[in-house]
Amino acid sequence: MTVHDPLIAASRTKSAIPDDAAMLRAAADLTRELSTAKPSIYWPDMLASALVGYAALAGAILSDGAAMAAFGLVAMLALYRAASFIHELTHIRKGALPGFRLGWNLIVGIPLMIPSFLYEDVHTQHHARTRYGTANDPEYLPLALMKPWSLPLFILVASLAPVGLILRFAVLTPLSLVVPPLRRKVVAEFSALSINPAYRRRAPEGAFARRWFWQEAGASFFALALVASVFAFGWKPLLTYMAVHSTMTVINQLRTLVAHLWENEGDAMTVTAQYLDSVNVPPPSPLAAIWAPVGLRYHALHHLLPSVPYHALGAAHKRLIATLASDSPYHRGNYPGMWPLVGKIARSTMGKR
Repeated sequence: MTVHDPLIAASRTKSAIPDDAAMLRAAADLTRELSTAKPSIYWPDMLASALVGYAALAGAILSDGAAMAAFGLVAMLALYRAASFIHELTHIRKGALPGFRLGWNLIVGIPLMIPSFLYEDVHTQHHARTRYGTANDPEYLPLALMKPWSLPLFILVASLAPVGLILRFAVLTPLSLVVPPLRRKVVAEFSALSINPAYRRRAPEGAFARRWFWQEAGASFFALALVASVFAFGWKPLLTYMAVHSTMTVINQLRTLVAHLWENEGDAMTVTAQYLDSVNVPPPSPLAAIWAPVGLRYHALHHLLPSVPYHALGAAHKRLIATLASDSPYHRGNYPGMWPLVGKIARSTMGKR
């Protein structure tokens, strides 16, 4: 007996979409000179975001009431933007931005307990042609095909991120150094910014292992200092930091929720199919640059052109929109905003299984 499920059928149909040669060729030809990362944009953007974020965080700690809330909001948005550069680090070509990885980790990654080793060599697997949307993709779950309670849980887990990160670096890191079996578990299961609970990470090697070591050590010392700060300054600084961090992570999780349509059930997909399962929220959407900063509003385009830096994605999008025919798949990857996409996924989870 055959059971017909329209949602599963749709996902299987999408995974079978052939590549659109005209779109792929245009994407490559029209953006060839846009692939150079500009230090004159990266450094000021990252440094200004971090400076504003930490200054506002200090303001939130030192104030009360409405002023505290206002400072906290500014801190959250600025640090969220600064943190979003971790995505760029995974795609920057070697030698393109000397010192940027080190600088970002010292200024943003370690103080927010999200050093870049958590994402490097993980996110690139999400872009692999044979991994995207499969069980081996660390950043994919068929959320649109799951139960309705999966979406609230997806957001709730993000809100607990600062607690989890403190436990990861203040407790598990030092313990795992003296308990080898625990170390293997920490590396495999608690060392990746991924959403696929089945994903297991391999131990690092070579130069990456050395970067991992100092980044983890820095995050561990910072997490221990956070815990110790309670005895020196009381609970307010720590709780304010955690509230800002938690809100920032929830916003990012909402962005992640609408970065894809999450309709693939595990089959390998063509590049065009991956594009159509991904999302652009281009202008004139007024708020997308805030909740999807550093080029993340062009996530579908990013899957077509992962090497194009964030500051050039807007220009690449304009060229493709102007050049490609109205029936091109490229136009179907563009959406007006976050909440229609959240509603689309939520309605999909309520469909009959």
